[in-house]
Amino acid sequence: MSKRPIDEELQDYARLQVRAGLLDEAEALREVREAIDAEMPGTDSEILARAWLAGARKDLLAEQSGWPAETDHDRLTAVFAELERHRVAVLQGCADHWAAKALLEQRDDLIGVAWFLAPDVWHAIDEGMLEVNLWHSTGANSAPGDELLDQVIGVFGRHGLEAHFDEGRIEVSAYWHRRL
Repeated sequence: MSKRPIDEELQDYARLQVRAGLLDEAEALREVREAIDAEMPGTDSEILARAWLAGARKDLLAEQSGWPAETDHDRLTAVFAELERHRVAVLQGCADHWAAKALLEQRDDLIGVAWFLAPDVWHAIDEGMLEVNLWHSTGANSAPGDELLDQVIGVFGRHGLEAHFDEGRIEVSAYWHRRL
């Protein structure tokens, strides 16, 4: 098994940033530049980052024209909106579990928080599976038999997304096909 050259890895990182859509253009440029600076010192990270991000946007625009009218990402967006209405906050691509903990400490109206990291989104982009953490308002992880877990899995199902609980997280069969 051969390892991909670092420039290919970094170009793929730019592709994932664009397809995830979690960062605005300036933030994505900064992230990719920092990665290039760390992994390829001495190169012009500004030129490479801009070129790779532009290429990724062009590729995504071409690909998304062949997507169905409603994508898994559209269904996920509907799920997240419904969860919010049911007092389960959703943190998309949050920095870490501390963000979920902080939100629960700030908002006493919540019954829970569903959260996932950027790498979870990247996995859904390429592999069609989004892993979602679900915590109760106390910060306790959901577990089989929890009413909250059953309700959240039911919301995914109502929106046409298969979801089940496995090894501490909800696994949702969904490709992150987010349009530009």
